[in-house]
Amino acid sequence: MATANVYNRTGKSVGTVDLSDTLFGQKVHKQALYESVRNYLANQRQGTHDTQTRSEVAYSGSKLYRQKGTGRARAGSARTPVRVGGGVAFGPHPRDYSYKLPKKIKRLALRSALSDRAAAERVSVVEDFSMDAPKTAEMAKLLGGMPLAGRHTLVVLPAGSEVLYKSLRNIKGVRVLRYTDLNAYSILWADNVVFTKEALSGAEEVFGS
Repeated sequence: MATANVYNRTGKSVGTVDLSDTLFGQKVHKQALYESVRNYLANQRQGTHDTQTRSEVAYSGSKLYRQKGTGRARAGSARTPVRVGGGVAFGPHPRDYSYKLPKKIKRLALRSALSDRAAAERVSVVEDFSMDAPKTAEMAKLLGGMPLAGRHTLVVLPAGSEVLYKSLRNIKGVRVLRYTDLNAYSILWADNVVFTKEALSGAEEVFGS
């Protein structure tokens, strides 16, 4: 069974906690990770790219020069795609890139990503605490006191922790998610995954069954 170090709000280690094997002790499924990341990135695309066809280019539609007697090839329009400044043939137009991925594949990818981070001892837990007002400096001090490797850290919070969310969101290299929004892409992006105790219990209850 995988374990994670538990830290208090000052960043000092106060013990360890056992991680659920159903969520943190699974075999890494590379194909599921690939499919999940590809789906996540595709769903983030806006698809607002657009090119002008020959019917949309702002050129006159009149014939460039007479059909015969010039010694040149026939030309009917300046908007043809073969001319500089003409329309684009088969260019991209606005479209929706999003698609649905089976729920079982998403769950398998999520468990694989968490298991990979747990196997590398990159999962940490922070004791639950509350704040009266957002204080970014205090949260930066907390993360700075923890032995976090790499540049990117994902902090997983329970639902309704608005003050903690606002305190963490502006720290460089830190991404904040509620446990209900966990996804394989964000976990793979992070070098370290930090849960609060309440968020860890919620994630194991929602995704570990």
